[in-house]
Amino acid sequence: MVTSISILLLAGVVALIVVLNFTGDKNNGNAQSIDEIVENSYQTSEITTDLQDGSFVRIQFQIITDSKDAKEEVIKREFQLKNILIKELAKMNEEDFKSGLSNLEDVVQLELNKVMTKGSITDVYTINKILQ
Repeated sequence: MVTSISILLLAGVVALIVVLNFTGDKNNGNAQSIDEIVENSYQTSEITTDLQDGSFVRIQFQIITDSKDAKEEVIKREFQLKNILIKELAKMNEEDFKSGLSNLEDVVQLELNKVMTKGSITDVYTINKILQ
């Protein structure tokens, strides 16, 4: 009985080691280099629209993708990006816009990833904003 328990325990430890070391993400801990980020990023055109309270905003983003194919797809989907921004900004007032840029970036990333087919958006950065 002790031998059987020892064999089962040993088999469990071996299985755990195999699962932890040989499965999962192959790029674990390998972040993109700055050169890869620049190569796989897309700078949008400036978008001008109004907020809920009548204020006007001009905004521009740098969109980081995980591959060249994803970057090309984002370029083709800029009209969808503009649509997402117009809808989201129409819900915001001046104070929301001043304090909620990170939320807007998250929404843009989430909504664009929903329509992407050849990769994904890893980050969205606001690189220019003017509130009038």
